[in-house]
Amino acid sequence: MRPPICWRHIVENPTVNPHTLKLEIAATAAALVVEEGLEYGPAKRRAVKQMDLPGRSELPGNDEVEDAVREYIALFCADTQPFELAALRALALTWMQRMAQFRPYLGGAVWHGTATRLSDIYIQLFCDDPKSAEIALIDHDVDYEPRTVTGFTGDSVEALSVRSLCKPLQETVGVHLMVYDHDHLRGALRPDAKGRKPRGDLADVQKLLMMTSQEPHS
Repeated sequence: MRPPICWRHIVENPTVNPHTLKLEIAATAAALVVEEGLEYGPAKRRAVKQMDLPGRSELPGNDEVEDAVREYIALFCADTQPFELAALRALALTWMQRMAQFRPYLGGAVWHGTATRLSDIYIQLFCDDPKSAEIALIDHDVDYEPRTVTGFTGDSVEALSVRSLCKPLQETVGVHLMVYDHDHLRGALRPDAKGRKPRGDLADVQKLLMMTSQEPHS
């Protein structure tokens, strides 16, 4: 562990490189994401407080935090994270199969490969009738909590949140089913800022799990 650094003192130095400071915020946020399961936004805000920086400090982008999360996992969680990720992807696949009629796509850390046992699962559903997914949960006696969240379009969407046991991890995991209109599907498949596929369908997730099972084990 590095000794604590007085970042407030450093940031007041006019010669400090703003890019360096943003990377340090990203690194601090990454530790909070991995160790406490925080989402990127809250992790960045907590990092600023933890580093005793001014509240209006420029924050790193999500891509920079994701890069820092990957570095943190490689340094501190390389022995455990692959198993945890595979378990979460298997659970995500189970829910995608249950909701197959609503065109499910997996996104977030579980899709991109940065998830740990503390990560939630985010599945986007693209429905002809926005209420149909909720009705399906009711018909199958699934306890869920409806919430309104900001979707990838920037607009508010309904999220149906359930708690689901991940047996390999012996953890109860949050599974969030984000309900979109079918017309949003085309925009959902546009490459992200890194040129990657931003989410994957059933076949994509099955392929990821198959690749994981075929990797050599130490």
